[in-house]
Amino acid sequence: MNYWLFKSEPNTWGWDDQVAKGDAGEEWDGVRNYQARNFMRDMAIGDLGFFYHSLKEKAVVGIVEVCATAHPDSTTDDDRWECVDIKAVKPLKTPVTLDMVKADPRLSEMVLVKNSRLSVQPVRPEEWDIICEMGGL
Repeated sequence: MNYWLFKSEPNTWGWDDQVAKGDAGEEWDGVRNYQARNFMRDMAIGDLGFFYHSLKEKAVVGIVEVCATAHPDSTTDDDRWECVDIKAVKPLKTPVTLDMVKADPRLSEMVLVKNSRLSVQPVRPEEWDIICEMGGL
C-alpha cells in the first residue's frame, strides 16, 4: 500500500463535500500538473491519502481511500489528463496544520514541506504514521 496527500481548497471542495459522496467517492478531477497526474497513475485501489485543506486552513483534516484507479478526467476532452476516485474514510480527531508539520523535524523531508504547491503528492509510511499520531489516530 502507498500513501498520498490530496490538496483541495475547502471553499471549492472540502472534507464535508467528500464525506457526503459516501462509498461511491468522487473523481479527483481538475488536476493540470504532470507530476501530480503521474502520481495518480501510480495509485492502486486501497491506497490511503490525507485530505488537506489548502488556502487559509492549511491542514490535514481527514483520511481518504483510492476507490478507482487512474482514468480519463471527465472535466476535459484533453486525453493527457487523468484522475482517480477517492472516498472519505475518517476525519482526524485534531487537524494537523502545515505549521505543525514544519515544526516537527521528523517531517522536514516531506513533500508538503518541500513543495507545498503540488496538489497530489506521495507520503512516506513513516510520515503517515507521524501525522496520524499528531491527528489523534
